[in-house]
Amino acid sequence: HRGHCQVQQEHSARPRATGGPRNLLTSHPHPLSVVRPAHAPPRLTTPAEKREVLAESGLEYVVFIPFTRTLQGYRARRFVEEILLGRIGMDELVIGYDHGFGRGREGSVAMLRHLGADMGFSVDVVEAFQVEGEPVSSSRIRRLLAEGDAAAAARLLGRPYRLQGVVVRGERKGRELGYPTANVAIGDPEKMLPKEGVYAAHGVVRGERVPGLLHLGPRPTFPGFAPTIELHLLDWSGDIYGDHVRVEVVDRIRDIRPFSSVDALVEAMRGDEREGRRLLGVT
Repeated sequence: HRGHCQVQQEHSARPRATGGPRNLLTSHPHPLSVVRPAHAPPRLTTPAEKREVLAESGLEYVVFIPFTRTLQGYRARRFVEEILLGRIGMDELVIGYDHGFGRGREGSVAMLRHLGADMGFSVDVVEAFQVEGEPVSSSRIRRLLAEGDAAAAARLLGRPYRLQGVVVRGERKGRELGYPTANVAIGDPEKMLPKEGVYAAHGVVRGERVPGLLHLGPRPTFPGFAPTIELHLLDWSGDIYGDHVRVEVVDRIRDIRPFSSVDALVEAMRGDEREGRRLLGVT
């Protein structure tokens, strides 16, 4: 999100004390997935999505560290000595204002500065990046997505929220109604889905970014059908079964609700298309 981007930009803007490369260090999975799995938050970015976003950032190197029970037990000093200094060869560290690591998150900013003075590396702390008077955080973004406010979540992320998956065969109900859809199978069960509803979205298919409408959730007009993630691509046709598609969730159009007839549903879908085109700026 934009708070992480602020740290990265500060990192990139700093003159290098040495000729070494700039590295970004991140871990996976979320620590709670290992320590208290039942309390782990849903993922905003899967490992593949994180690699994709970071590749777009222009960083020289990204180091992924698997978060394990063993790593959880590391004291902060040991992590600095063995990982940051011993394996990466760090001489400068840029971190966010609320950063903490090591057992019990004992590796606070104050401790890092103390360790830096003792071990010979500098520490630069980036203050909170705020949007609408509040710090940007992953928990805030999750709350907005749970409320269906994809547009506000995008302002905090610095980009639309992304879903990715493979197009699989569905019941072809959309095609029967004049709105063929791609049924997207999300590969990661821990990936967070926004609140059920109809959204304006873009689909990235075979390298092409196409405006569309996204349906998340049940289909109450057709009882007995399972909830789905369906993407209707506007002004686009083609067989994409088996293709990988990225969905960029732009803004919410409406709740999902049952309709008294198929004709009423089709009329609502036409309204969704008009509103989706308006939100996406397409005619």
